[in-house]
This record gives sequence, C-alpha cells and structure tokens, in this order.
Amino acid sequence: MSNDLSQALGLQSKACAHLGSPFHAELLNHAADDLEAGGAVTTLLAPWMGYDLKAIIAAAVPLRLLGALHDLVLSGEAAALAATYPKPGETANAEAAWQEAARAITERQAQLVAFMQHEPQTNEVRRSVCLLGGFLTIAQETGLPLRCFEIAASAGLNLSWDRYRYILGDAAWGPDSTVHLPTEWSGPLPPLEAKVAVVERAACDRRPVDLTDPVQRRRLLAYVWPDQFERLERLRAAIDVALALNIGVEAADAVEWTARTAGPAPGTATVIYHSVFWQYMPHESQAALRKTIEYLGLGATAQAPLAWLRMEPPPENMAGMEVRLTLWPGGEERVLADVHPHGASVRWRDPA
Repeated sequence: MSNDLSQALGLQSKACAHLGSPFHAELLNHAADDLEAGGAVTTLLAPWMGYDLKAIIAAAVPLRLLGALHDLVLSGEAAALAATYPKPGETANAEAAWQEAARAITERQAQLVAFMQHEPQTNEVRRSVCLLGGFLTIAQETGLPLRCFEIAASAGLNLSWDRYRYILGDAAWGPDSTVHLPTEWSGPLPPLEAKVAVVERAACDRRPVDLTDPVQRRRLLAYVWPDQFERLERLRAAIDVALALNIGVEAADAVEWTARTAGPAPGTATVIYHSVFWQYMPHESQAALRKTIEYLGLGATAQAPLAWLRMEPPPENMAGMEVRLTLWPGGEERVLADVHPHGASVRWRDPA
C-alpha cells in the first residue's frame, strides 16, 4: 500500500488532535491501519495511490475521507455508523466507528467515491473574528465606509462579518446576533470604537456553495469535525443568517473577478479579503492575483483607498497563521495578528 498515503493520514491525525478533534484523530489512525492491511479504505483512496506526500496533502485526501463519512452520517442513511459518532455528553468510540465505517465503505462505495471527487470546501465562520481587527483598523484609519469583496468565499458566510456578535476575551463588538463568535484574545484590542458602515459587499469562488441546496448545505457541515459541537452550531446559525439575507457568491476566477470588480471607488475604502485560500493556489495564480491587487492599489487615493486583508500562513512558516494588511495609497504591509486556523485564539500585535 502507499506509504505516502499512510503518512498523510498520520499527519492529519496529529493535526486533528492538536486542533481539538480527538475523535477524528483516532479515526484516521484506524484508517491508516486499514490501508496498510489492504482493507476497505483502499478503494476510496485508490485515485491517489502513487501520489507523493506533498501532492496528497495538497489534495487534502484525509479531509476528503473524513468529510465523506461525516456526510453519510448527516444524510441519515447510515444509522449504524451515525450511532457511533460523537454526541454531546457522551464519549465516542472511534474503534467502533471505524468498524461501521468500513462496512459503510463497502455498502455505499459509489456515494462515498462521488463525495471524495470534489476537493474539500469549508466556510469556517469564526475566521471572521480573526479578520475583524483588520476591518476595524481600515475603518478607523480611512474614516470611510467600506466596500467588502471576498475572494474564495465558499458559501459567503464571512461576507456577513459585521452582522455577528464577537466576544474578544472580556470585550465585545457587534450587534445582537444569533451568531456568537468567542475567541481567546491576547494582546491589545483593535479599535473597537471605529465607526463601521458596509455599503457594498460581494464575493466569488471557483465553485461556490449554494446554500439553497440542502445537499450542498450538508456538504459544508460535513467538513466540520463531528466532536466540535459549538462549531457545528455556529455554522448552522451563520447559514440561517446568509439564507435570510439572500447572500450570494459569484462563480468566477479569483484573478479575473478581482480585476473586474474590486477597484477603488471615491468616498469609500475598498477591502479585498480572503482566509486560508492563498496556500492552495498554484504559484503562478498567486503571482497573478498579487499583481492584480497591486495594480489596483496604484489607482488608490486618500479619498478612494484600497486594502488587502488576509488570513493566511506566513511565507516563512506554513505551520502558523497570521493576519496581514496592506493599505494603499502607500502600499505598506503589516502583520496585525497571529491567529488559530479556526479562530479559537487571536494574539493581536500592537499596531504601533
């Protein structure tokens, strides 16, 4: 069997354990053992046999497997498997879950294979808490209303960032909302007193999630780890907000859409933003998007500034995650915060 596939499952297991999903960590260890034994999972992973470790990780193969099984649970079509999955107040048995998963892989192979053909697509709404300080900084420093343009927005849940309630340690920001985004905040607070008015918002994604489609909604939920109940509740609440507001995401290429849509406009601060997207782009696409945004920045003025706000791994340390802001005119780039990939913690750096 593929040693690289087994290694990828092991690495993702460690990541799940580190990020607070012991159930998925154990499930992946069982999957790795099953793969080594030539068991049921071998068929599901067959398309990636022969890939090297880097390509397997880039394709997020372990996450595809986890998502496919969780989707089956959420569908209600695999009661025996669902019975073994985590439930609030109970201790899940990953070994029993894998036994049922192996049975389901055999019985529902076509359904699982079809799910795994599509790359993972998540919309972690608590990433908005990582970006919030950036939006507040832009609003304070420009004194202008915001036009917000999100790249790789998935279902567009972070397009409604100003409609959520944020709990930043002992501080809070935002309106009353069914979506509460708590985080462990350290360092100084961002400018919570900044006047924020979003006058325009739009988003694109190569393959946007249509929230009016129950199958696509379920797929989005499937990529949330099943023992992280608060994340599931937040996602469901954010989906309800997006549906009520008729939030839409345009199917478009990031570079073309940004060039066409997100140029500076007088009397407003235009914000181009994204989260955990850059690392999945080919290098040539990264270069093209950077060139496009920098070109748009050349047209910025004090009365029509342009901001590039992003939550991505730093180039020198792909294991970390930080928030960077570039603001034109001037084009100064600064690191605003070090953050948890799912928004569980934010270490804000003093802008001074």
